[in-house]
Amino acid sequence: MEDVRIEFDVTAEMRDGTVLRADVFRPAQGGPWPVLLVRTPYNKQDPGIFAGLNPLAAVRRGYLVVIQDTRGRYRSEGEWEPLRHEQADGYDSVRWAATLPGANGLVGMYGPSYLGNVQWMAAAGKPPELTAIAPAFTWSEPFDGLFGRGGAIELGLGGNWSLQQGANQLGRRFQDAPGERDRRLVALVAELDSLADGGYWELPADAFPAFARHEVPDLGYQRALSDPEAVASCRVSDKYDQIDLPTLNIGGWYDVFLQGTLDNYAAMAAAGRPARLLVGPWSHRSQGGHQQGEVNFGLAASERSLDLRTTLTDLQLDWLDRWLRPDRPAATAQPEQPVRLFITGVNRWRDEPQWPLARAVDTPLYLAPGGTLQAEPPAPDAAPDTFRYDPADPVRTHGGQILMAGEYPPGPFDQDRIERRADVLVYTGAPLADDMEVTGRVRMALFAGSSAPGTDWVARLCDVDPDGVSRNLTDGIVRVRATPGEAVEHEVDLWSIGHVFRRGHRLRVQVTSSNFPRWDRNLNNGGTGTTMVVAEQAVYHDAVRPSRIILPVVPPVDPS
Repeated sequence: MEDVRIEFDVTAEMRDGTVLRADVFRPAQGGPWPVLLVRTPYNKQDPGIFAGLNPLAAVRRGYLVVIQDTRGRYRSEGEWEPLRHEQADGYDSVRWAATLPGANGLVGMYGPSYLGNVQWMAAAGKPPELTAIAPAFTWSEPFDGLFGRGGAIELGLGGNWSLQQGANQLGRRFQDAPGERDRRLVALVAELDSLADGGYWELPADAFPAFARHEVPDLGYQRALSDPEAVASCRVSDKYDQIDLPTLNIGGWYDVFLQGTLDNYAAMAAAGRPARLLVGPWSHRSQGGHQQGEVNFGLAASERSLDLRTTLTDLQLDWLDRWLRPDRPAATAQPEQPVRLFITGVNRWRDEPQWPLARAVDTPLYLAPGGTLQAEPPAPDAAPDTFRYDPADPVRTHGGQILMAGEYPPGPFDQDRIERRADVLVYTGAPLADDMEVTGRVRMALFAGSSAPGTDWVARLCDVDPDGVSRNLTDGIVRVRATPGEAVEHEVDLWSIGHVFRRGHRLRVQVTSSNFPRWDRNLNNGGTGTTMVVAEQAVYHDAVRPSRIILPVVPPVDPS
Protein backbone atom coordinates (compact mmCIF):
# COMPACT_ATOMS: atom_id res chain seq x y z
CA MET A 1 0.00 0.00 0.00
CA GLU A 2 3.01 2.32 0.18
CA ASP A 3 2.60 3.19 -3.50
CA VAL A 4 -1.14 3.96 -3.19
CA ARG A 5 -2.82 7.00 -1.68
CA ILE A 6 -6.53 6.87 -0.85
CA GLU A 7 -8.77 9.89 -0.28
CA PHE A 8 -12.26 9.25 1.08
CA ASP A 9 -15.54 11.07 0.41
CA VAL A 10 -14.24 13.44 -2.24
CA THR A 11 -17.16 15.66 -3.27
CA ALA A 12 -18.50 16.33 -6.75
CA GLU A 13 -21.33 18.81 -7.31
CA MET A 14 -23.86 17.92 -9.99
CA ARG A 15 -25.53 20.53 -12.20
CA ASP A 16 -28.54 20.81 -9.86
CA GLY A 17 -26.34 21.31 -6.77
CA THR A 18 -26.58 17.72 -5.47
CA VAL A 19 -23.30 16.54 -3.94
CA LEU A 20 -22.03 13.05 -4.72
CA ARG A 21 -19.09 11.49 -2.89
CA ALA A 22 -16.32 9.21 -4.08
CA ASP A 23 -13.22 7.45 -2.82
CA VAL A 24 -10.16 8.27 -4.91
CA PHE A 25 -7.19 5.91 -5.28
CA ARG A 26 -3.96 7.50 -6.59
CA PRO A 27 -0.43 6.37 -7.28
CA ALA A 28 1.79 7.84 -4.58
CA GLN A 29 4.19 9.35 -7.07
CA GLY A 30 4.42 10.51 -10.65
CA GLY A 31 1.55 11.43 -12.93
CA PRO A 32 -0.49 12.75 -14.49
CA TRP A 33 -2.60 9.62 -14.90
CA PRO A 34 -5.71 8.58 -16.84
CA VAL A 35 -8.80 8.10 -14.69
CA LEU A 36 -10.95 5.00 -14.24
CA LEU A 37 -14.41 5.93 -12.93
CA VAL A 38 -16.86 3.55 -11.25
CA ARG A 39 -20.35 4.75 -10.30
CA THR A 40 -22.33 2.42 -8.01
CA PRO A 41 -25.59 2.34 -6.02
CA TYR A 42 -24.24 -0.57 -3.92
CA ASN A 43 -21.79 1.31 -1.65
CA LYS A 44 -18.44 2.50 -2.92
CA GLN A 45 -16.69 0.48 -0.20
CA ASP A 46 -18.47 -2.79 -0.89
CA PRO A 47 -15.92 -5.64 -1.37
CA GLY A 48 -17.70 -6.62 -4.57
CA ILE A 49 -16.28 -3.51 -6.22
CA PHE A 50 -12.84 -5.08 -5.94
CA ALA A 51 -13.87 -8.40 -7.48
CA GLY A 52 -14.25 -7.64 -11.19
CA LEU A 53 -11.36 -5.18 -11.45
CA ASN A 54 -9.18 -4.53 -8.43
CA PRO A 55 -8.62 -0.75 -8.12
CA LEU A 56 -5.30 -1.32 -6.36
CA ALA A 57 -4.07 -3.28 -9.38
CA ALA A 58 -5.24 -0.42 -11.59
CA VAL A 59 -3.38 2.15 -9.48
CA ARG A 60 -0.20 0.12 -9.77
CA ARG A 61 -0.70 0.15 -13.54
CA GLY A 62 -0.68 3.95 -13.40
CA TYR A 63 -4.36 4.84 -13.16
CA LEU A 64 -6.21 7.19 -10.86
CA VAL A 65 -9.32 5.27 -9.76
CA VAL A 66 -12.54 6.97 -8.64
CA ILE A 67 -15.36 4.95 -7.01
CA GLN A 68 -18.47 7.05 -6.52
CA ASP A 69 -21.80 6.45 -4.77
CA THR A 70 -24.63 7.35 -7.13
CA ARG A 71 -27.28 9.91 -6.24
CA GLY A 72 -29.22 9.14 -3.06
CA ARG A 73 -27.07 6.15 -2.08
CA TYR A 74 -24.82 5.68 0.94
CA ARG A 75 -22.50 8.71 1.19
CA SER A 76 -24.01 10.69 -1.70
CA GLU A 77 -26.78 13.22 -1.30
CA GLY A 78 -30.12 13.48 -3.10
CA GLU A 79 -33.10 11.21 -3.60
CA TRP A 80 -32.43 7.90 -5.29
CA GLU A 81 -34.66 7.30 -8.28
CA PRO A 82 -33.06 4.19 -9.75
CA LEU A 83 -31.52 4.68 -13.19
CA ARG A 84 -33.25 8.02 -13.82
CA HIS A 85 -30.37 10.48 -13.34
CA GLU A 86 -27.47 8.41 -14.59
CA GLN A 87 -26.99 10.12 -17.96
CA ALA A 88 -26.79 13.64 -16.51
CA ASP A 89 -24.92 12.59 -13.36
CA GLY A 90 -22.62 10.39 -15.42
CA TYR A 91 -21.77 13.28 -17.73
CA ASP A 92 -21.09 15.62 -14.82
CA SER A 93 -19.06 13.02 -12.94
CA VAL A 94 -16.83 12.23 -15.93
CA ARG A 95 -16.07 15.91 -16.44
CA TRP A 96 -15.35 16.35 -12.72
CA ALA A 97 -13.12 13.25 -12.53
CA ALA A 98 -11.07 14.46 -15.49
CA THR A 99 -10.07 17.59 -13.53
CA LEU A 100 -9.02 15.91 -10.27
CA PRO A 101 -5.48 16.61 -9.09
CA GLY A 102 -3.15 14.21 -10.88
CA ALA A 103 -5.62 13.42 -13.70
CA ASN A 104 -4.47 13.76 -17.31
CA GLY A 105 -7.94 14.48 -18.71
CA LEU A 106 -8.72 11.02 -20.12
CA VAL A 107 -11.46 8.95 -18.44
CA GLY A 108 -12.50 5.32 -18.79
CA MET A 109 -15.28 3.49 -16.96
CA TYR A 110 -15.84 -0.10 -15.87
CA GLY A 111 -18.18 -2.25 -13.75
CA PRO A 112 -21.01 -4.80 -14.04
CA SER A 113 -24.82 -4.75 -14.02
CA TYR A 114 -26.17 -1.36 -12.83
CA LEU A 115 -22.55 -0.17 -12.95
CA GLY A 116 -22.48 -1.23 -16.59
CA ASN A 117 -25.67 0.56 -17.51
CA VAL A 118 -24.44 3.86 -16.04
CA GLN A 119 -21.49 3.60 -18.43
CA TRP A 120 -23.77 3.38 -21.44
CA MET A 121 -25.81 6.31 -20.16
CA ALA A 122 -22.72 8.44 -19.56
CA ALA A 123 -21.41 7.55 -23.03
CA ALA A 124 -24.73 8.59 -24.61
CA GLY A 125 -24.31 11.99 -22.94
CA LYS A 126 -20.96 12.43 -24.76
CA PRO A 127 -18.70 13.98 -22.12
CA PRO A 128 -15.60 14.87 -24.16
CA GLU A 129 -13.17 13.30 -21.68
CA LEU A 130 -14.80 9.85 -21.76
CA THR A 131 -12.49 7.71 -23.89
CA ALA A 132 -13.55 4.08 -23.39
CA ILE A 133 -16.03 1.98 -21.39
CA ALA A 134 -16.02 -1.66 -20.23
CA PRO A 135 -19.63 -2.56 -19.32
CA ALA A 136 -20.19 -6.08 -18.01
CA PHE A 137 -23.28 -8.21 -17.35
CA THR A 138 -25.73 -5.48 -18.31
CA TRP A 139 -28.85 -5.14 -20.40
CA SER A 140 -29.79 -3.50 -23.69
CA GLU A 141 -33.60 -3.44 -23.77
CA PRO A 142 -35.07 -3.20 -20.22
CA PHE A 143 -38.10 -5.30 -21.12
CA ASP A 144 -35.82 -8.09 -22.30
CA GLY A 145 -34.28 -9.22 -19.01
CA LEU A 146 -34.49 -6.37 -16.49
CA PHE A 147 -38.18 -5.58 -16.04
CA GLY A 148 -39.73 -8.35 -18.10
CA ARG A 149 -39.20 -11.01 -20.74
CA GLY A 150 -41.56 -11.97 -23.56
CA GLY A 151 -44.35 -9.97 -21.91
CA ALA A 152 -43.99 -11.66 -18.51
CA ILE A 153 -42.69 -9.96 -15.35
CA GLU A 154 -39.13 -10.65 -14.15
CA LEU A 155 -40.59 -11.32 -10.73
CA GLY A 156 -37.67 -13.24 -9.27
CA LEU A 157 -35.22 -10.47 -10.07
CA GLY A 158 -37.43 -7.46 -9.38
CA GLY A 159 -38.80 -8.61 -6.04
CA ASN A 160 -35.47 -9.63 -4.58
CA TRP A 161 -33.45 -6.68 -5.90
CA SER A 162 -35.97 -4.05 -4.85
CA LEU A 163 -36.24 -5.34 -1.29
CA GLN A 164 -32.46 -5.61 -0.95
CA GLN A 165 -31.95 -2.00 -2.01
CA GLY A 166 -34.68 -0.91 0.39
CA ALA A 167 -32.34 -1.50 3.33
CA ASN A 168 -30.26 1.57 2.53
CA GLN A 169 -33.39 3.61 1.88
CA LEU A 170 -34.85 2.71 5.28
CA GLY A 171 -31.53 3.42 6.97
CA ARG A 172 -31.41 6.90 5.46
CA ARG A 173 -35.09 7.64 6.08
CA PHE A 174 -34.96 6.71 9.77
CA GLN A 175 -31.39 7.73 10.59
CA ASP A 176 -32.69 9.98 13.38
CA ALA A 177 -34.96 7.27 14.80
CA PRO A 178 -32.70 4.27 15.40
CA GLY A 179 -35.33 2.19 17.15
CA GLU A 180 -37.79 2.49 14.26
CA ARG A 181 -34.97 1.98 11.76
CA ASP A 182 -33.88 -1.26 13.40
CA ARG A 183 -37.45 -2.56 13.68
CA ARG A 184 -38.06 -1.94 9.99
CA LEU A 185 -34.75 -3.44 8.91
CA VAL A 186 -35.42 -6.62 10.90
CA ALA A 187 -38.83 -6.92 9.23
CA LEU A 188 -37.30 -6.31 5.79
CA VAL A 189 -34.67 -8.99 6.32
CA ALA A 190 -37.38 -11.43 7.43
CA GLU A 191 -39.26 -10.64 4.21
CA LEU A 192 -36.18 -11.34 2.11
CA ASP A 193 -35.52 -14.58 3.97
CA SER A 194 -39.03 -15.83 3.25
CA LEU A 195 -39.40 -14.70 -0.38
CA ALA A 196 -39.26 -18.21 -1.84
CA ASP A 197 -42.35 -19.40 0.03
CA GLY A 198 -43.85 -16.00 0.86
CA GLY A 199 -43.65 -12.78 -1.11
CA TYR A 200 -43.10 -14.34 -4.51
CA TRP A 201 -46.49 -16.06 -4.23
CA GLU A 202 -48.53 -12.99 -3.31
CA LEU A 203 -50.97 -11.49 -5.77
CA PRO A 204 -51.30 -9.35 -7.73
CA ALA A 205 -47.76 -9.87 -8.96
CA ASP A 206 -47.71 -6.58 -10.88
CA ALA A 207 -48.26 -4.69 -7.61
CA PHE A 208 -45.93 -6.84 -5.44
CA PRO A 209 -47.55 -6.34 -1.99
CA ALA A 210 -44.25 -6.57 -0.06
CA PHE A 211 -43.12 -3.19 -1.39
CA ALA A 212 -46.10 -1.39 0.13
CA ARG A 213 -45.81 -3.43 3.31
CA HIS A 214 -42.26 -2.20 3.92
CA GLU A 215 -42.62 1.20 2.23
CA VAL A 216 -39.71 0.62 -0.10
CA PRO A 217 -39.69 1.61 -3.78
CA ASP A 218 -40.29 -0.88 -6.54
CA LEU A 219 -37.33 -0.89 -8.91
CA GLY A 220 -38.87 -3.17 -11.47
CA TYR A 221 -41.91 -3.93 -13.59
CA GLN A 222 -44.67 -1.92 -11.94
CA ARG A 223 -42.50 1.20 -11.85
CA ALA A 224 -41.62 0.66 -15.50
CA LEU A 225 -45.27 0.36 -16.53
CA SER A 226 -46.38 3.42 -14.57
CA ASP A 227 -43.39 5.59 -15.51
CA PRO A 228 -42.17 5.28 -19.13
CA GLU A 229 -39.35 7.69 -18.34
CA ALA A 230 -37.93 5.09 -15.94
CA VAL A 231 -37.53 2.75 -18.90
CA ALA A 232 -36.27 5.35 -21.35
CA SER A 233 -33.62 6.52 -18.90
CA CYS A 234 -31.91 3.11 -18.84
CA ARG A 235 -32.60 1.80 -22.35
CA VAL A 236 -29.38 1.24 -24.30
CA SER A 237 -30.87 -0.13 -27.53
CA ASP A 238 -32.10 3.28 -28.74
CA LYS A 239 -28.85 5.12 -27.95
CA TYR A 240 -26.33 3.26 -30.10
CA ASP A 241 -26.11 6.09 -32.63
CA GLN A 242 -25.17 8.48 -29.81
CA ILE A 243 -22.16 6.41 -28.70
CA ASP A 244 -18.89 6.67 -30.57
CA LEU A 245 -16.16 5.21 -28.38
CA PRO A 246 -14.51 1.82 -27.75
CA THR A 247 -16.44 -0.73 -25.68
CA LEU A 248 -15.38 -3.95 -23.99
CA ASN A 249 -18.51 -6.05 -23.40
CA ILE A 250 -18.31 -8.86 -20.84
CA GLY A 251 -21.08 -11.39 -20.22
CA GLY A 252 -21.93 -14.91 -19.10
CA TRP A 253 -23.99 -17.71 -20.64
CA TYR A 254 -25.93 -18.01 -17.35
CA ASP A 255 -26.32 -14.28 -16.71
CA VAL A 256 -29.78 -12.73 -16.44
CA PHE A 257 -28.63 -9.99 -18.87
CA LEU A 258 -26.77 -12.24 -21.33
CA GLN A 259 -28.66 -11.21 -24.45
CA GLY A 260 -28.25 -7.53 -23.66
CA THR A 261 -24.48 -7.93 -23.54
CA LEU A 262 -24.50 -9.72 -26.90
CA ASP A 263 -26.84 -7.18 -28.49
CA ASN A 264 -24.80 -4.24 -27.22
CA TYR A 265 -21.62 -5.67 -28.70
CA ALA A 266 -23.26 -6.56 -32.03
CA ALA A 267 -24.70 -3.04 -32.41
CA MET A 268 -21.37 -1.35 -31.70
CA ALA A 269 -19.51 -3.65 -34.08
CA ALA A 270 -22.11 -3.17 -36.81
CA ALA A 271 -21.72 0.60 -36.46
CA GLY A 272 -17.98 0.28 -36.98
CA ARG A 273 -17.09 1.23 -33.42
CA PRO A 274 -14.05 -0.43 -31.80
CA ALA A 275 -15.65 -3.21 -29.76
CA ARG A 276 -14.71 -6.45 -28.06
CA LEU A 277 -16.83 -9.23 -26.59
CA LEU A 278 -15.93 -11.75 -23.87
CA VAL A 279 -18.49 -14.38 -22.81
CA GLY A 280 -17.67 -16.97 -20.16
CA PRO A 281 -19.73 -19.76 -18.54
CA TRP A 282 -20.70 -17.33 -15.81
CA SER A 283 -23.80 -16.19 -13.96
CA HIS A 284 -24.67 -12.80 -12.51
CA ARG A 285 -24.22 -13.75 -8.89
CA SER A 286 -20.99 -15.65 -9.54
CA GLN A 287 -19.34 -13.43 -12.14
CA GLY A 288 -16.11 -15.05 -13.19
CA GLY A 289 -16.59 -18.29 -11.24
CA HIS A 290 -15.75 -21.60 -12.93
CA GLN A 291 -18.39 -23.57 -10.96
CA GLN A 292 -21.93 -22.83 -12.10
CA GLY A 293 -24.87 -24.86 -10.91
CA GLU A 294 -23.86 -28.52 -10.94
CA VAL A 295 -21.10 -28.11 -13.50
CA ASN A 296 -17.42 -27.37 -12.97
CA PHE A 297 -16.24 -25.77 -16.21
CA GLY A 298 -12.57 -25.99 -15.26
CA LEU A 299 -9.99 -23.57 -13.91
CA ALA A 300 -9.46 -22.04 -17.37
CA ALA A 301 -13.00 -20.63 -17.05
CA SER A 302 -12.19 -18.74 -13.85
CA GLU A 303 -11.62 -14.98 -13.84
CA ARG A 304 -8.54 -15.64 -11.69
CA SER A 305 -6.89 -17.89 -14.28
CA LEU A 306 -8.63 -16.87 -17.48
CA ASP A 307 -7.69 -19.36 -20.20
CA LEU A 308 -4.71 -20.16 -17.94
CA ARG A 309 -3.08 -17.02 -19.34
CA THR A 310 -4.32 -13.98 -17.47
CA THR A 311 -6.97 -12.68 -15.06
CA LEU A 312 -10.14 -10.79 -15.82
CA THR A 313 -8.66 -7.70 -14.10
CA ASP A 314 -5.53 -7.83 -16.25
CA LEU A 315 -7.53 -8.47 -19.41
CA GLN A 316 -9.64 -5.37 -18.77
CA LEU A 317 -6.62 -3.25 -17.86
CA ASP A 318 -4.74 -4.38 -20.96
CA TRP A 319 -7.70 -3.35 -23.08
CA LEU A 320 -8.09 -0.01 -21.27
CA ASP A 321 -4.37 0.63 -21.71
CA ARG A 322 -4.88 0.53 -25.45
CA TRP A 323 -7.19 3.54 -25.33
CA LEU A 324 -6.06 5.41 -22.22
CA ARG A 325 -2.34 4.58 -22.18
CA PRO A 326 -1.43 3.81 -25.79
CA ASP A 327 2.26 4.42 -25.02
CA ARG A 328 2.34 1.47 -22.61
CA PRO A 329 2.81 -2.05 -24.04
CA ALA A 330 0.14 -4.49 -22.95
CA ALA A 331 1.11 -6.96 -20.24
CA THR A 332 -0.47 -9.77 -22.24
CA ALA A 333 -0.96 -10.10 -25.98
CA GLN A 334 -4.33 -8.91 -27.23
CA PRO A 335 -6.18 -11.39 -29.47
CA GLU A 336 -6.44 -10.59 -33.14
CA GLN A 337 -10.14 -11.50 -33.15
CA PRO A 338 -12.63 -9.21 -31.36
CA VAL A 339 -14.81 -12.00 -29.88
CA ARG A 340 -13.74 -14.55 -27.28
CA LEU A 341 -16.28 -17.21 -26.29
CA PHE A 342 -16.15 -20.06 -23.82
CA ILE A 343 -17.79 -22.97 -25.62
CA THR A 344 -19.52 -25.19 -23.09
CA GLY A 345 -19.70 -28.93 -23.63
CA VAL A 346 -16.07 -28.98 -24.75
CA ASN A 347 -15.17 -26.31 -22.15
CA ARG A 348 -12.70 -24.35 -24.25
CA TRP A 349 -12.15 -20.67 -25.07
CA ARG A 350 -12.25 -19.71 -28.73
CA ASP A 351 -11.70 -16.47 -30.63
CA GLU A 352 -14.09 -15.44 -33.38
CA PRO A 353 -14.21 -12.58 -35.92
CA GLN A 354 -17.81 -11.59 -35.16
CA TRP A 355 -21.05 -12.19 -33.25
CA PRO A 356 -23.33 -13.72 -34.35
CA LEU A 357 -21.18 -16.23 -36.21
CA ALA A 358 -21.65 -15.84 -39.96
CA ARG A 359 -21.05 -19.56 -40.55
CA ALA A 360 -23.84 -20.71 -38.22
CA VAL A 361 -26.76 -22.24 -40.10
CA ASP A 362 -30.33 -22.03 -38.73
CA THR A 363 -31.39 -25.65 -38.45
CA PRO A 364 -34.86 -26.79 -37.35
CA LEU A 365 -35.57 -29.78 -35.17
CA TYR A 366 -39.25 -30.74 -35.06
CA LEU A 367 -41.39 -31.83 -32.14
CA ALA A 368 -42.94 -35.18 -33.01
CA PRO A 369 -45.30 -37.80 -31.54
CA GLY A 370 -44.05 -39.92 -28.69
CA GLY A 371 -41.96 -37.13 -27.24
CA THR A 372 -39.37 -37.26 -29.98
CA LEU A 373 -37.28 -34.52 -31.57
CA GLN A 374 -36.36 -35.08 -35.20
CA ALA A 375 -34.86 -33.44 -38.28
CA GLU A 376 -37.83 -34.31 -40.53
CA PRO A 377 -41.24 -32.58 -40.33
CA PRO A 378 -43.85 -34.70 -38.53
CA ALA A 379 -46.64 -36.73 -40.15
CA PRO A 380 -49.77 -34.92 -41.38
CA ASP A 381 -52.11 -36.66 -38.93
CA ALA A 382 -50.05 -36.36 -35.73
CA ALA A 383 -52.30 -35.62 -32.76
CA PRO A 384 -51.39 -32.72 -30.42
CA ASP A 385 -49.92 -33.25 -26.98
CA THR A 386 -51.91 -31.83 -24.09
CA PHE A 387 -51.51 -30.89 -20.45
CA ARG A 388 -53.30 -28.90 -17.74
CA TYR A 389 -51.70 -25.72 -16.49
CA ASP A 390 -52.78 -24.73 -12.98
CA PRO A 391 -51.40 -21.34 -11.83
CA ALA A 392 -51.78 -22.50 -8.22
CA ASP A 393 -49.21 -25.24 -8.91
CA PRO A 394 -46.70 -23.75 -11.35
CA VAL A 395 -43.47 -25.32 -12.55
CA ARG A 396 -40.78 -24.05 -10.20
CA THR A 397 -37.62 -22.34 -11.42
CA HIS A 398 -34.64 -24.71 -11.39
CA GLY A 399 -31.44 -23.10 -12.63
CA GLY A 400 -30.94 -21.00 -15.70
CA GLN A 401 -30.07 -17.39 -16.48
CA ILE A 402 -31.41 -16.02 -13.22
CA LEU A 403 -30.74 -13.58 -10.37
CA MET A 404 -33.16 -14.36 -7.55
CA ALA A 405 -33.54 -15.21 -3.88
CA GLY A 406 -30.85 -17.59 -2.63
CA GLU A 407 -33.08 -20.67 -2.85
CA TYR A 408 -32.83 -20.33 -6.64
CA PRO A 409 -29.19 -20.60 -7.73
CA PRO A 410 -28.36 -19.98 -11.40
CA GLY A 411 -26.66 -22.28 -13.86
CA PRO A 412 -27.14 -25.82 -15.20
CA PHE A 413 -28.97 -28.39 -13.09
CA ASP A 414 -30.38 -31.90 -13.50
CA GLN A 415 -33.93 -31.33 -14.78
CA ASP A 416 -35.37 -34.66 -13.66
CA ARG A 417 -37.77 -33.16 -11.10
CA ILE A 418 -39.06 -30.75 -13.76
CA GLU A 419 -39.41 -33.31 -16.52
CA ARG A 420 -41.35 -35.75 -14.32
CA ARG A 421 -44.20 -33.25 -13.97
CA ALA A 422 -47.41 -33.88 -15.91
CA ASP A 423 -47.53 -30.25 -17.05
CA VAL A 424 -44.14 -30.38 -18.79
CA LEU A 425 -43.94 -31.84 -22.28
CA VAL A 426 -40.57 -33.39 -23.13
CA TYR A 427 -39.19 -34.02 -26.63
CA THR A 428 -35.86 -35.84 -27.01
CA GLY A 429 -33.65 -36.50 -30.02
CA ALA A 430 -31.68 -39.64 -30.83
CA PRO A 431 -28.10 -40.00 -29.55
CA LEU A 432 -25.74 -37.98 -31.71
CA ALA A 433 -23.33 -39.84 -33.97
CA ASP A 434 -20.95 -36.85 -33.94
CA ASP A 435 -20.42 -33.69 -31.95
CA MET A 436 -22.89 -30.92 -32.81
CA GLU A 437 -22.10 -27.28 -32.05
CA VAL A 438 -24.89 -24.74 -31.49
CA THR A 439 -23.62 -21.18 -31.11
CA GLY A 440 -25.95 -18.23 -31.50
CA ARG A 441 -29.56 -17.29 -30.87
CA VAL A 442 -32.06 -20.10 -30.29
CA ARG A 443 -35.73 -19.70 -31.24
CA MET A 444 -38.83 -21.83 -30.89
CA ALA A 445 -41.68 -21.73 -33.41
CA LEU A 446 -44.49 -23.20 -31.33
CA PHE A 447 -47.97 -24.00 -32.61
CA ALA A 448 -50.13 -24.10 -29.51
CA GLY A 449 -53.63 -23.47 -28.25
CA SER A 450 -55.27 -22.95 -24.86
CA SER A 451 -58.72 -23.04 -23.36
CA ALA A 452 -57.85 -19.70 -21.74
CA PRO A 453 -57.99 -16.29 -23.48
CA GLY A 454 -54.45 -15.59 -22.35
CA THR A 455 -51.61 -17.82 -21.18
CA ASP A 456 -47.84 -18.33 -21.24
CA TRP A 457 -45.61 -20.65 -23.21
CA VAL A 458 -42.16 -21.58 -21.91
CA ALA A 459 -39.57 -23.49 -23.94
CA ARG A 460 -36.26 -24.84 -22.65
CA LEU A 461 -33.31 -26.48 -24.40
CA CYS A 462 -31.36 -29.19 -22.54
CA ASP A 463 -28.36 -31.45 -23.10
CA VAL A 464 -28.93 -35.07 -22.08
CA ASP A 465 -25.75 -37.02 -21.34
CA PRO A 466 -25.27 -40.78 -21.93
CA ASP A 467 -26.35 -41.46 -18.33
CA GLY A 468 -29.69 -39.78 -19.01
CA VAL A 469 -29.02 -36.62 -16.99
CA SER A 470 -30.77 -33.67 -18.62
CA ARG A 471 -29.24 -30.24 -17.88
CA ASN A 472 -30.69 -26.92 -18.91
CA LEU A 473 -28.87 -24.66 -21.35
CA THR A 474 -31.31 -21.84 -22.04
CA ASP A 475 -35.00 -21.02 -22.01
CA GLY A 476 -37.55 -18.34 -22.86
CA ILE A 477 -41.15 -17.28 -22.40
CA VAL A 478 -43.88 -15.60 -24.38
CA ARG A 479 -47.14 -14.23 -22.94
CA VAL A 480 -49.99 -14.46 -25.41
CA ARG A 481 -53.62 -13.61 -25.94
CA ALA A 482 -55.62 -15.74 -28.38
CA THR A 483 -59.05 -17.10 -29.11
CA PRO A 484 -59.62 -20.06 -26.76
CA GLY A 485 -59.10 -23.36 -28.53
CA GLU A 486 -57.42 -21.83 -31.58
CA ALA A 487 -53.98 -23.14 -32.62
CA VAL A 488 -51.64 -20.20 -33.18
CA GLU A 489 -47.94 -20.04 -34.02
CA HIS A 490 -45.91 -18.28 -31.32
CA GLU A 491 -42.23 -17.43 -31.35
CA VAL A 492 -40.34 -18.04 -28.14
CA ASP A 493 -36.95 -16.34 -27.89
CA LEU A 494 -34.56 -18.58 -25.94
CA TRP A 495 -31.66 -16.08 -26.17
CA SER A 496 -28.24 -17.49 -27.03
CA ILE A 497 -25.80 -20.29 -26.23
CA GLY A 498 -22.34 -21.40 -27.27
CA HIS A 499 -22.39 -25.16 -26.71
CA VAL A 500 -21.22 -28.43 -28.19
CA PHE A 501 -23.54 -31.42 -27.77
CA ARG A 502 -21.04 -34.27 -27.58
CA ARG A 503 -21.24 -37.54 -29.45
CA GLY A 504 -23.65 -39.88 -27.66
CA HIS A 505 -25.56 -36.97 -26.06
CA ARG A 506 -29.13 -36.08 -26.99
CA LEU A 507 -30.91 -32.77 -27.45
CA ARG A 508 -34.07 -32.22 -25.45
CA VAL A 509 -36.78 -29.55 -25.53
CA GLN A 510 -39.21 -28.90 -22.70
CA VAL A 511 -42.51 -27.10 -23.32
CA THR A 512 -44.68 -25.88 -20.46
CA SER A 513 -46.57 -22.80 -19.30
CA SER A 514 -44.67 -21.52 -16.25
CA ASN A 515 -41.23 -20.94 -14.78
CA PHE A 516 -42.07 -19.50 -11.39
CA PRO A 517 -41.00 -17.45 -9.56
CA ARG A 518 -38.48 -16.32 -12.15
CA TRP A 519 -41.41 -15.09 -14.21
CA ASP A 520 -44.79 -14.28 -12.71
CA ARG A 521 -47.60 -16.76 -13.19
CA ASN A 522 -50.12 -16.19 -15.93
CA LEU A 523 -53.44 -16.65 -14.14
CA ASN A 524 -55.18 -17.61 -17.41
CA ASN A 525 -57.97 -15.10 -16.74
CA GLY A 526 -57.25 -12.82 -19.67
CA GLY A 527 -55.98 -10.02 -17.47
CA THR A 528 -54.34 -9.52 -14.09
CA GLY A 529 -55.78 -9.50 -10.57
CA THR A 530 -55.97 -12.58 -8.37
CA THR A 531 -58.50 -14.96 -9.98
CA MET A 532 -56.88 -18.18 -11.18
CA VAL A 533 -58.21 -20.36 -13.99
CA VAL A 534 -56.93 -23.84 -14.85
CA ALA A 535 -56.16 -24.01 -18.59
CA GLU A 536 -56.17 -26.97 -20.95
CA GLN A 537 -53.10 -26.59 -23.16
CA ALA A 538 -52.33 -28.20 -26.52
CA VAL A 539 -49.06 -28.29 -28.47
CA TYR A 540 -49.35 -29.20 -32.15
CA HIS A 541 -46.75 -31.00 -34.25
CA ASP A 542 -48.16 -32.02 -37.60
CA ALA A 543 -47.34 -31.14 -41.19
CA VAL A 544 -49.60 -28.09 -41.16
CA ARG A 545 -48.53 -26.94 -37.67
CA PRO A 546 -44.88 -27.98 -37.39
CA SER A 547 -43.68 -26.87 -33.97
CA ARG A 548 -39.89 -26.72 -34.05
CA ILE A 549 -36.83 -25.38 -32.32
CA ILE A 550 -34.45 -23.47 -34.60
CA LEU A 551 -30.78 -23.91 -33.72
CA PRO A 552 -27.77 -21.98 -35.10
CA VAL A 553 -25.65 -25.01 -35.95
CA VAL A 554 -21.95 -24.40 -36.60
CA PRO A 555 -20.60 -26.78 -39.26
CA PRO A 556 -17.52 -28.74 -38.21
CA VAL A 557 -14.18 -27.54 -39.51
CA ASP A 558 -12.98 -29.48 -42.55
CA PRO A 559 -9.66 -31.04 -41.46
CA SER A 560 -8.39 -30.80 -45.05
